[in-house]
Amino acid sequence: MPGQRTSGSAPAPQEPGGPRYVADYLERLGIGDPGEPSLSGLFALHRAHVERVPYEVLEIQLGRPTTADPREAAGQVLKGRGGYCVQLNGAFSTLLTALGYDVTWHRAGVHAGRKLPPVGPAEPAPHLVLTVSAGGESWMVDVGLGDGLHEPLPLRAGAYRQGPFTFHLGPSRFESGGWRFEHDVGGAIAGLDFSMAPAGPADFAEWHPYLATDPESRLVRTVAVMRRDATSVDSLTGCMLRHIDDSGRTTRELGTFAEWYGALAEVFGLPLADVGPQERTALWTKVRGAHEAWLEARARRAAARA
Repeated sequence: MPGQRTSGSAPAPQEPGGPRYVADYLERLGIGDPGEPSLSGLFALHRAHVERVPYEVLEIQLGRPTTADPREAAGQVLKGRGGYCVQLNGAFSTLLTALGYDVTWHRAGVHAGRKLPPVGPAEPAPHLVLTVSAGGESWMVDVGLGDGLHEPLPLRAGAYRQGPFTFHLGPSRFESGGWRFEHDVGGAIAGLDFSMAPAGPADFAEWHPYLATDPESRLVRTVAVMRRDATSVDSLTGCMLRHIDDSGRTTRELGTFAEWYGALAEVFGLPLADVGPQERTALWTKVRGAHEAWLEARARRAAARA
């Protein structure tokens, strides 16, 4: 239910790993004491994170300074917000590490669309994938794909059904010893390739200024908010709100200020209590203007094909 996705603000952590930090993060996820590191605990934490902490780029759209530092990203999560891929996975890694899990960071390249060429892991890297050792094997952990994993995937080649999507995992053609994650044909991206070489925050910090500020960055060009649960995916791109489940896909255009901000609060748990009236108006004007330009471009393309 939408009400379950809404979180109140919480104090920023003093330092990842401290008892207050862990308690606040677990409260944000709606989880009590997960106990000692275990496979069942990892699954429960992953599910809760993607259900309650959305992929979102609203700080970037508001023009507020952001970083890829995992501690600062965790602070945003504890305030009731989300972030983009590196921020979400970085924040989650601090919680897992504090709980005693064996976590490794990895560079990944995002294959944005099937009509585009795949991209191998790059330095500096645009996407962060985690692996976690639990239950006697290694698992791909990624809470930053928006409409991606609901639960971790074992690092074994195969097909994995999660809700409305089927994922495939296999060897990467770009990276010796690396892996290729193939998203469902209905997903927001085609897939990604990730290296098994360990990485760290410095591998992602250099790429962040481009992602957060460059007009050509996809995070700057378009508002994107996504969350998923066991059976469905919700996404907001510009003014288009989509819902995907086993019965298919529904799409609704949000045409007013109230509808747009209402969807953020009710569907994604983002009431944006720290965004004042002037910022709200400016953001809506920006989003609606980009949406109108998109509609006009689409109409021109349709006319050219006629």
